[in-house]
Amino acid sequence: MAKTLNFDFDQNITTALADGQLRQNLKFGMESMQAKRRSVFPDKAWFENLRNQGQEIRQRALNKLPELLEQLEQKCTENGMQVHWAETTDEANQIVLDIMQKHQAHKMIKGKSMVSEEMHLNHFLEKHGIEVLETDLGEFIIQLAGETPSHIIIPAIHKNKDQIARLFHEKIPGAPYTEVVEELNAIARKTLRQKFYEGQVGLSGVNIAVAETGTLCLVENEGNGRMCTTLPPVHIAVMGVEKVVEKLSDVPPWLRLLAGSATGQMVTTYFNMISSPRKPDEKDGPLEIHLIILDNGRSRILADPELRQTLQCIRCGTCLNHCPVYTRLGGHAYGFLYPGPIGMILTPQLEGIDKAGDLLSASSLCNACEEVCPVKIPIASLIRRLREDAHLKTQVKGAGTHKSIIEGVIWKGWRMMNTSAWMNEFLTRMAGLFRKMLPKIGPLKAWTSVRSKPELAKKSLHQLVKKEGVENE
Repeated sequence: MAKTLNFDFDQNITTALADGQLRQNLKFGMESMQAKRRSVFPDKAWFENLRNQGQEIRQRALNKLPELLEQLEQKCTENGMQVHWAETTDEANQIVLDIMQKHQAHKMIKGKSMVSEEMHLNHFLEKHGIEVLETDLGEFIIQLAGETPSHIIIPAIHKNKDQIARLFHEKIPGAPYTEVVEELNAIARKTLRQKFYEGQVGLSGVNIAVAETGTLCLVENEGNGRMCTTLPPVHIAVMGVEKVVEKLSDVPPWLRLLAGSATGQMVTTYFNMISSPRKPDEKDGPLEIHLIILDNGRSRILADPELRQTLQCIRCGTCLNHCPVYTRLGGHAYGFLYPGPIGMILTPQLEGIDKAGDLLSASSLCNACEEVCPVKIPIASLIRRLREDAHLKTQVKGAGTHKSIIEGVIWKGWRMMNTSAWMNEFLTRMAGLFRKMLPKIGPLKAWTSVRSKPELAKKSLHQLVKKEGVENE
């Protein structure tokens, strides 16, 4: 069972920065991912055209989202799938449980799925006596460790091979201690292989759902996803409402952007296209396929013309790999499932600014995330917008909860200082006199503990001009 994430953000940051091993693991992983991505997108002009195409595909789908979802349901139903709608994660969890109980199933094997993590599905099913096994290697590692993913694409990026070796030796019965990567992979493969055959229900996420054909597309590198969707007699797929595209021809650009941005590959090892349960003349595949389409606040995001750009995300994780904040903290410091730049704009909208608004401060607004985003989400602009919503009463969940009386008084004082000549002169004189003390008192003390302190001039510009004998006009 995964540990509950802690959202004491200040403490999380302090702990992460003090963990030298974590910093070293992240540095190695992030530099590797950045280099791989650069190698598959060497032509900047070509990549920019591809990004424009990806952005157009995503925006077109979001503009037509209600009708595309209806079309997807119709086509999937015609293909023999069973489609379920869930407004909340509780509803989605209950649908999964009902399917399991209908088939008297008590063992589930899972492919990688961020939506299932969003649902806290493993914890929910385990409470009802159902064994759930993560089969993606990274997810399997963090499941053994009782942790949550640290990265959208590479869940265990915060661990090195030595830490994984100790974990396997301690948690897998009979596993020898070895730090050889190939031997560690073999241990995981042997452990998982038997579970694949025992699984009664397989669950996966959905990278792309094609409305035109009713096709579910899954992207992976290990083959475990294909095992989860093929071996068990029942396959459950979970997806957020935003994962739909209009046409099959939209898939190749999306796949090219996703593979290159996420893992630095021209194409992933496996690309699965699922359009129906097993047909009478087929030898493998599930007898039933259930598609659960989850909202969980996404409709509210879609209703805002600016914030709906958040839903363009294809979950490639490249914004995390290039973020100077994430690359020093790792995912667990953020305290919620979605970390990094995309988490900063998505989580406050899903969970509420009142609960997750502090994440909005974890950005330097350097725009590195925007420069690499394959579908051109204006992340920095959306962070600024949500920072405003934190202080203003808008339709965003939890908006206005960060407004404080003290801050209001400070801004009124700032306005008075800059609209009153005598007050401006008096306060600038005081700032000059006490310039060496200012960083050592109040909130500025904490601010300057990790930054260069501001160097205030001994005399203001007005004083210097007056000293030179120049009269104000």
